[in-house]
Amino acid sequence: MNYFFLFCICFLPLLSFRWTRVGDLPSKAEVTPPAAPAKEIKPPSPSAVARVLGLLRKTKPVEATPSFFQQPLHTILASGGKAATAAASASWFAPPARRRKPAEVKPPPAEVKPRPTPLPPPSPPPFIRPPVPTSHHYAVARADADEVVTMTAFLGTEGSNVDVDLVVLMTHLQAACKHIASILASPTELQTTLSKSDFMFGVGRDAPKPLAVVSNNIIKAALRSSGKVAAIASEEDERPVWLGEGPYVVVFDPLDGSRNIDASIPTGTIFGIYRRLPETDYLPTEEKAYANVMQRGERMVAAGYALYSASTLMAISVGSGLHGFSLDYTIGEFVYSHHDIRIPERGQIYSVNEAKYFDWPAGLRRYIDNIRQGKGQTRRHYSARFICSLVADLHRTIMYGGILMNPKPHLKLMYEANPLSYLVEQGGGKGTDGKRRILEINPIEIHQRLPLFLGSAADVSELVSYGDIQQQRNPGVYTM
Repeated sequence: MNYFFLFCICFLPLLSFRWTRVGDLPSKAEVTPPAAPAKEIKPPSPSAVARVLGLLRKTKPVEATPSFFQQPLHTILASGGKAATAAASASWFAPPARRRKPAEVKPPPAEVKPRPTPLPPPSPPPFIRPPVPTSHHYAVARADADEVVTMTAFLGTEGSNVDVDLVVLMTHLQAACKHIASILASPTELQTTLSKSDFMFGVGRDAPKPLAVVSNNIIKAALRSSGKVAAIASEEDERPVWLGEGPYVVVFDPLDGSRNIDASIPTGTIFGIYRRLPETDYLPTEEKAYANVMQRGERMVAAGYALYSASTLMAISVGSGLHGFSLDYTIGEFVYSHHDIRIPERGQIYSVNEAKYFDWPAGLRRYIDNIRQGKGQTRRHYSARFICSLVADLHRTIMYGGILMNPKPHLKLMYEANPLSYLVEQGGGKGTDGKRRILEINPIEIHQRLPLFLGSAADVSELVSYGDIQQQRNPGVYTM
């Protein structure tokens, strides 16, 4: 029985094929007529087993193709067996062909354009210096960026009130201050200068020291060589000097505090600059010199002082605030070191010679007693600091606030009071003689003297409110 089932499975499918009769083939002698259109060959009916196998495979029915045995013999002979092989491979019992994914149609490659030759990196543009603004804040910003700004460069940024002539004049004053500083800083040069200057003239405290005379000559030579000064007046000279037709007039104290040189106490140079008065040109030379140097402090266009101490410092103003410059010995220039100096509104230091306390008027003594005991407007206890060098005491007052006082009519209006009051007001402070604003006083003498009170605005105002603060008793006798 088993053999019977094996026979049915293996050989029954072969019984469904139809064989083409050999007799249907034409003989060699016969002329083959044109072939009639072949009848459509239907695919053989698969057996039940084949149908079951097809269902199990769940394959997509393959398009019916005539098998090798269903093709005419002349077709097989004409194709040389190739068609038979192809037909046999496509018969119904052949394993189904694997489905292949349709070949992806790739788009034609895009046209490759040649890459342009890269250009060399551009060279940096040439440096063009930007225009310098006319405000001094630009100089402050540059100095804040650790850039060295010299005094000459700073003056070039100060605006329309600083012309080329004033820059040239200030440059010559710088050179004179450097020369004086080198003499004071060098023991050998100082001794040589003092040994050559053995002359003395004047009486009492006004008798000039040799180094003051040397400093006076240095500054006068610098002003004369600048070619920008019409007249000069010095504290060391009895009368002003007319130099020529320059646009400016200069008054100065060549070496303030020169009496303290032997004790190595700081000294200083003070100067003030005015414009020449063209309306005086018709006057004789001497009268013209007097008229030009005896101007009110309000008409001053520039002022400054040089402090010769542990370092050499120049504080100047050209009408746009107070600025400080330190002498850098490595480059030999005054460099911008103190930017837009502002005096504190209030200080806690007063500077005065208290040895003269019992010679002071009642108002001044009451003010000093109150601020020392903490009974003033601020309720703070003030401290006393006094160097007895006008430039040094003023510089400390400017930096720390407070008040500098000389109640006796001792300081000279033209050479000390006017330039220093101008600088203090540019820094936000006040300057008075106890009754009037210093810069509003009209000079009546070439060496006019007066009391002087300089410092923080609130401290000076509080002092003036006490009334009687000018010392009239024991003013001293001064002769030229």
